[in-house]
Amino acid sequence: MTSLSPSELSILLLEPSETQRKIIITRLQQEGVSSIQTAATIAEAKTIIQRHKPDLIASALHFVDGEATELLQYIKSTPALNDIQFMLVSSECRREQLEIFRQSGVVAILPKPFNAEHLATALNSTIDLLSHDELDLSHFDVHNIRVLVVDDSRMARNVIKRTIGNLGMQLITEAVDGEQAINLMKENMYDLVITDYNMPSVDGLALTQYIRNHSQQSHIPILMVSSEANDTHLSNVFSAGVNALCDKPFEPQLVKKILYQLLEE
Repeated sequence: MTSLSPSELSILLLEPSETQRKIIITRLQQEGVSSIQTAATIAEAKTIIQRHKPDLIASALHFVDGEATELLQYIKSTPALNDIQFMLVSSECRREQLEIFRQSGVVAILPKPFNAEHLATALNSTIDLLSHDELDLSHFDVHNIRVLVVDDSRMARNVIKRTIGNLGMQLITEAVDGEQAINLMKENMYDLVITDYNMPSVDGLALTQYIRNHSQQSHIPILMVSSEANDTHLSNVFSAGVNALCDKPFEPQLVKKILYQLLEE
């Protein structure tokens, strides 16, 4: 296992308010972070990133020259930059405004103001995504576990692949929705399915129902990754046969714990 500490993280803080920058810098320093660069605009942030790639960007939502979504898309679409982790720090609470960040695989969405526990969790998740900590399983060689990752967001799939790759899983197949996943499962055998809930064509619920009722792999463990908070939806997916559920954005240590439980049963 290779692991980092907060003191080894390099962070770019993107915040238009000088007062907020000072507050967040103080919070970061209290968590042991010392390498902190700052920017007040999207353009300034892009210039800094090109000169020195940080491990994590902590960003507000609104800027005079654009939105944080623009910078997030820029990072995720640039191969040399797409391993930079992204954390949103915002007072925005409207679900539709935050959904794009959840679906894009951000490491955390922190409220303003946030507390020390929120920040520590986000930093630990960043460290987990940058570290390698293989699952030690009794019944499987983790390198031989065949995983089907199903999500219509390429960025979300990349985050899932990186997370489980750090756990030692190497045999990963991707599907862009439930329909493609069903076709793949008709031709191939898997040991684990990790699927999104909201997808076009065939969603995660319908995929789970197919696996449990119509496939030759009806007992395969299914982990659903979802930003859904609706109790009815959650009840439906568990009734359909999902083994475990975790939120977007998810914590890598939580995913490790869930997968250990699923694969050791």
